[in-house]
Amino acid sequence: MASINTRTILLAGTASVACTAPAHAQQLEGYYALDPLYFEQLDSLSGAADRATSMYVSGRELEHARTGDLKDLFSGIAPVSVGGAIPIAQKIFVNGVDMLNLGVVVDGTAQNNRTFHHATANAIDPGLLEEVRVDATVSPADAGPYALAGSVVLETIDPERLLGEERNFGGNLRLSYGDNGETFQRALTLAGRTGGLSVLGYAKRAAGEDYVTGGGDTMGGTAADLDSLLGKIAYESKSGHRLEYSGQQLRDDTLRQYRANFGGDDTNLRTYDTTRTSYSLRYENTAATGLWDPSAHIGYSESDIIIDFPYDSNGLSWTKSATLMNTFNLATGTVNAGYDWRERFGEYDSPAYETYLTEQSVTQGLFAQARLSPTDALGLSFGARYDWQEFEGVTGEEVSHSGASGNVSATYAVTDQLTLRGGVSSVFGGIDIEDNYIFERFVLPFDYGTLDPSRARNASLGLDWERGRLKLGGELFITQIDNARNGSENFDFESRGFNIGASYGWDTGFARFTLSKSDTTVDGDRTDSYDQLDFGAPLGTVMAFEIDQETGIDGLNVGGGIDAALDYEMPSGLEDLDGYTVFNAYAEYVPPRLDNITVRASVENLFDRDYADRATYGNEYAGFTPINEPGRTYSLTVISRF
Repeated sequence: MASINTRTILLAGTASVACTAPAHAQQLEGYYALDPLYFEQLDSLSGAADRATSMYVSGRELEHARTGDLKDLFSGIAPVSVGGAIPIAQKIFVNGVDMLNLGVVVDGTAQNNRTFHHATANAIDPGLLEEVRVDATVSPADAGPYALAGSVVLETIDPERLLGEERNFGGNLRLSYGDNGETFQRALTLAGRTGGLSVLGYAKRAAGEDYVTGGGDTMGGTAADLDSLLGKIAYESKSGHRLEYSGQQLRDDTLRQYRANFGGDDTNLRTYDTTRTSYSLRYENTAATGLWDPSAHIGYSESDIIIDFPYDSNGLSWTKSATLMNTFNLATGTVNAGYDWRERFGEYDSPAYETYLTEQSVTQGLFAQARLSPTDALGLSFGARYDWQEFEGVTGEEVSHSGASGNVSATYAVTDQLTLRGGVSSVFGGIDIEDNYIFERFVLPFDYGTLDPSRARNASLGLDWERGRLKLGGELFITQIDNARNGSENFDFESRGFNIGASYGWDTGFARFTLSKSDTTVDGDRTDSYDQLDFGAPLGTVMAFEIDQETGIDGLNVGGGIDAALDYEMPSGLEDLDGYTVFNAYAEYVPPRLDNITVRASVENLFDRDYADRATYGNEYAGFTPINEPGRTYSLTVISRF
């Protein structure tokens, strides 16, 4: 435990530098760039028992992903798998569970707007993110409704963090070019403040051509054509009252494969016009320390997918959310208690075919979550919530359900080096809004009363061991979702497995290894991607390795990583999944006399491996063409901070 405290002190001393100029701070601190500990310390609830299985994206990963995608963002975290190769098709799985079954929030606003199953419900531009946390398996009660198997918490760039303590105006310009697909990206961030008022604006444009796979094939419908915007304004009084508004939009509008998440026919492309928007308004008191520490949030997120050919399809889904909460700050910890509300809506509109169908639900909940440290060695987190759901289907039929949820997590430091941890939860899920592109399946005589509300049961058990700069850890996990909605029916889904991780830091570098093995079943049987759609994927064993090293040349760091999966035997009638190993490398240079400039050269898929990521749909089907990842790609990125 002493080594953690020492490193925390060192990190605290560099926090203001890192917030002002993250890449430069990473150079100054060497291996901390790849260590997620810095971002863990920014989490106000770091160290709580329910954070024991939380995974934080490191500064190095976040910087590299700003001109990449979600696969780059989670590249060093094996329990988080991203398949799909292009942003609008990328689906995220945590411990084998589709992120649609996790509580996903951006700046506190609920996401997960379920839409066309051949596109993602969670397209996100990593360039506008400041912090990323994944809470695997067990979620606390204050994570909100629908957090069946964990949570994903994303925070966008704050103007104060970007500016640091000394400046009142600043920003950065990022330019990057990747030769495979001739993708050119440019992003500009500007921030300013006066008194307690601060503002930030961000704009990004990415454009290119179809990329070439490791097998030498041009993968049609993969050209970059993305626009991303973020605006944020905040006011904080001298007494700590803070009001913050943020709005963001992501648009991808170009030719894709007929079904965007797999390939096979470059002569039959069609346009996917996709737009995601999210808005957030938050209040908190950053100086509150007693029993009265209120916060409030209202938000709106939307996903709009328009596919004109051949059915004039317009799929719109949105979520409105609100939370009122008070934190009771106690001598031994905190208790969060409050009320939250979610309204979800899905719409399919085809004017040419005179079709208009909707599903809608309203869920209200009361919750309380305690995070306590009764002794120096013992940490406890426990909570409960009760939700009431009103659901209206495409036929106008209304059904009501309600249910309680509970969770408990604990950590115990057996010695200064060894900590045991575990948690369990039971979560009411209600009835989920379906994919709006299949609403026509639920017209009369379908009876929504035949759908049972879902319930998730989760458990994890693990340990962490640390000696000096060496850290080892891992856990067993299981998620069971009973009565999961599959269109007009219910089924039972399960994912179980284990995670292990190791990291080691030295004076001039840092290395991290993670491994995750998950096995998923539907109604007790191992099955394929289609049967698990929107709930999980057959991933088997996946691994990630990253290393970052100072070279001894002032300002120059080099590093790289390995993305790998082992062979995975599938049930009879399906193709077994072949393993793969992919190598990536980079060099990053900050000129000592021009430390506001960063130049990074990288090569992805160094040995030109022809493969589809294990989380990509359809790897197990004979004769099927999944979207394979890009082959060898050389990239150059230049960042200027001012």
